Amino acid sequence: MHQLVLVGMGADSPARGTDLTILAEQVGARLAYLQIGTPTLHQVLDEIAADRPQDEVRLIAVPSAGAPAPARSWLRRVAADWTRRHPDILDLRVAERPVTGQEAGLSSPAWEAIPRHGRHVLVCRGPRCTAKGAADVAIAVDESLRAHALDEDQVLVTQTGCLFPCNHGPVLVVHPEDRWLGRVTTDQVRALVAEWVEDPRTGVERVVTSV
Repeated sequence: MHQLVLVGMGADSPARGTDLTILAEQVGARLAYLQIGTPTLHQVLDEIAADRPQDEVRLIAVPSAGAPAPARSWLRRVAADWTRRHPDILDLRVAERPVTGQEAGLSSPAWEAIPRHGRHVLVCRGPRCTAKGAADVAIAVDESLRAHALDEDQVLVTQTGCLFPCNHGPVLVVHPEDRWLGRVTTDQVRALVAEWVEDPRTGVERVVTSV
């Protein structure tokens, strides 16, 4: 017997949770999220393993509605991480290919250090901001940075869950200026990135501290 798990891939997936839940019910699948939303893929696999060990579980990636999303290879990486923790429990498959646990892990020497950056931009992708156009704002940020040849050493962009001043969505936050921008449009994003070209900030090294 096999089970289907639809996996929302993008940062915008939780904001589309109602539609994804309906889709999962229609095809007889469970729903999980790769990022931000719950239940996570690990949580869903834990539940399946407790209820029906030895089942074949097919993971189906549900693409983003337009916002940038991680490569589909990340679905296999995360599934492989679960398999390494729980060997020989479930027969996991992504796009019909078995997940062996030998796939690339979640850690890499390249991901040890905080990226150098002059500015850190947070793009809210909570439900309200997404409904008000945050996906287009996120795309405009990325496209404008590429157009002006600004890389992560200068501007590091992170899409987030709800940043809370929802009445002002879409919300965008710029650090270290601690600048909160509301009701942001794509045209305003392009003007903002042009400001950064005129006022560049050099990336500095930062360290992760233990709690």
